[in-house]
Amino acid sequence: MTKFLATATFILFLCLSSTSTIAQMASNKLGVGFRISQIQNDFGIGLDFISPYFANAKVAIRVGGSFQWLEHLLGTEITWTPYQNGQIGIRGRQFVVDNKIFVYGEGGFMIIFPNDEFSSESSEFGGYGLFGFEFKPYDKFGFYLEVGGAGTGATADKIVSKPIYSNGFLTSAGCRIIL
Repeated sequence: MTKFLATATFILFLCLSSTSTIAQMASNKLGVGFRISQIQNDFGIGLDFISPYFANAKVAIRVGGSFQWLEHLLGTEITWTPYQNGQIGIRGRQFVVDNKIFVYGEGGFMIIFPNDEFSSESSEFGGYGLFGFEFKPYDKFGFYLEVGGAGTGATADKIVSKPIYSNGFLTSAGCRIIL
C-alpha cells in the first residue's frame, strides 16, 4: 500500500506541475480518464490525466497509473497477484471529423512497482508506444480505444517459470472527462 501511495503522489505531482505551465499556452482543458487495460496477459484498471493540448493544439502530456494483476501458477492453482505501474508520455493528435473523432499516437516511459510475492526487484523501468482513437460525442466527454506495445523486460523471478509481465501487446479502452 505504501508503494501505491508513493506512486499516486508522484503521478499527481507530475500531472499538476506539468499542467499548470502548459495550461497557460492552450485554450483547451485538462482531461481525466478511466480505463481498463491489458498488457500481455495482465488485466488492469487505471486513471490518467491529459494536459491541455499545446503546439497548435496537436501535442499533450499524459500522466497515468494502473493497478495490474499478474496471472500465474501458485502451486497447482492459477492466481492473480496485484502490482502497480505509472506512465508519463507525449501524445500527438490529428482530428478526423468535426473535432468529434480523432486519432493520436503516444510514446513514453513506464515505471513498474512489482509485488514482492513474485519479484525480487523493487521497481522496473521501460517504455511504451500506442495508437489511440477517441470518440467525443460531447464537448466534455469521450470514449477511447488504444493499441500498442510495452517493453520493460520485467520477469517474475520468484515464480518457478519466471514469466514476463507488463511486456508485450497493450490494449485499453476507457472514457475521458474534460474539466
